[in-house]
Amino acid sequence: MEAGEDRPRVGVDDWVASVETRKERRGGFAAAGRWVDAHLPPWARLAIFAALAATLPLWMDRGDLFAYGIFTLIYIMLGLGLNVVVGYAGLLDLGYVALFGFGAYFYALLSSEQYGIHWPSWISIPLVVTSTALLGLVLGIPSRRLLGDYLAIVTLFFGQAFVVFVNAANPTVAGKGLTGGPNGIADIDPNDIFGYELISRTQQYYFILGVVLLILIGLHFLSESRTGRAWRALREDPLAAEAMSMPVNRLKLMAFAFGAAIAGLAGCIFAAVLTAVTSGNFGLPILITIYAVVILGGIGSLTGVVIGAIVINVSFQFLAPENPQDNARLLFYAVIVLLLVLGVRPWWRLSVVFAGVAALGFVANAVAGAIDSSWTSGAVVEGGRLAGVISDWVIIPSGHDRFANIAYIALVVLVLTLTRVHGWWRTIVMIPTIYLAFVVWETSFVEQPSVARWILFGALLVFLMTVRPQGLLGTPRVEIV
Repeated sequence: MEAGEDRPRVGVDDWVASVETRKERRGGFAAAGRWVDAHLPPWARLAIFAALAATLPLWMDRGDLFAYGIFTLIYIMLGLGLNVVVGYAGLLDLGYVALFGFGAYFYALLSSEQYGIHWPSWISIPLVVTSTALLGLVLGIPSRRLLGDYLAIVTLFFGQAFVVFVNAANPTVAGKGLTGGPNGIADIDPNDIFGYELISRTQQYYFILGVVLLILIGLHFLSESRTGRAWRALREDPLAAEAMSMPVNRLKLMAFAFGAAIAGLAGCIFAAVLTAVTSGNFGLPILITIYAVVILGGIGSLTGVVIGAIVINVSFQFLAPENPQDNARLLFYAVIVLLLVLGVRPWWRLSVVFAGVAALGFVANAVAGAIDSSWTSGAVVEGGRLAGVISDWVIIPSGHDRFANIAYIALVVLVLTLTRVHGWWRTIVMIPTIYLAFVVWETSFVEQPSVARWILFGALLVFLMTVRPQGLLGTPRVEIV
């Protein structure tokens, strides 16, 4: 067997053991990224990330640095903490965002006018991180007896209970509410380093970048330690790990505590940067986003978490409601093309799909216009340079209110059909499916980028989980059923 291929494993056939290697060889662009991740040393990847990230304040203005830089780093921190629990130990924690919120609210109580407490960060942050780790330890106690869906339900209840608590827990103490209720806590002190306050966005960005780099270094060494290897054994098979005399219960509690500590640290930084916290910052959408970061990059991969956070936050900011709809359109079309390039093989079949979609658009538009001009007289929403092409290629009717709903239902039917057909039939069905996706986008979602971004990433994650369940850089599991 050649160097670099999967080695045979006990109880696994050689052909099964090497199946992932054979897939990697024909993986296209995605394989190139995985090759870099596998062959570039961790310190080199960290140095490249640090060097590129350090340049952001040099060419971004204050607003962009806050939206694209600081929030991406916060997502990276949250993804790294969740990766300890889910990626390393394999524990499905749906209450993780509550730990993030606990850290933010606790820091706000210690460093704001809420109770007139203004402890410096070098005192309040260690206290908050330690307290959040202890809370994570308590939350992890049910994991000693619960696994999988049962653990997920318990932790999800904890996450929702936290949101209800911070909304309702508002007793009057010296004229101040405990959590501020729905209004939250405002006027939070910025982070400071031994008296030096981090007020500007550039100062905050470099501080958070330094924290992220330290967490990445620490988690790398932790992953390569005995504890990290034990966590991965626990993730693969808890019963086998226990049979090998590993302290399974202690490992679970350690994973919850480590993940919670990182979430608490992220909460401290988040509260200080925003200078205010409310319950809306810690709801289900942020939990879904953090899980998307980990899943997209690859469960158990530190590099994958960084890539997932960058892709998701940049795309979400790109689709923010205040940005023009043309941004949403550009990203939507780019995602469709990217999925086709990555998923359709061989190349000549991809060419057939592209040519078929282009031809179908012009023919369908011409036929619809010949039937009645109202079927093609709809206005293109902020089409920019693409307005002319879209109006001549995509059917956008005027006065046919039910058309969008019918097109949406037809698209769902075609997508379901794609999962049941193979070979040339799949290629044939793919052509009207893609074109209808463009029609539905232009008639239903282009004016709602906040909704569209969830649809885009839902489709992206479904596609990724179908073709590569372990994520872009995750470690594949070889099983014999």
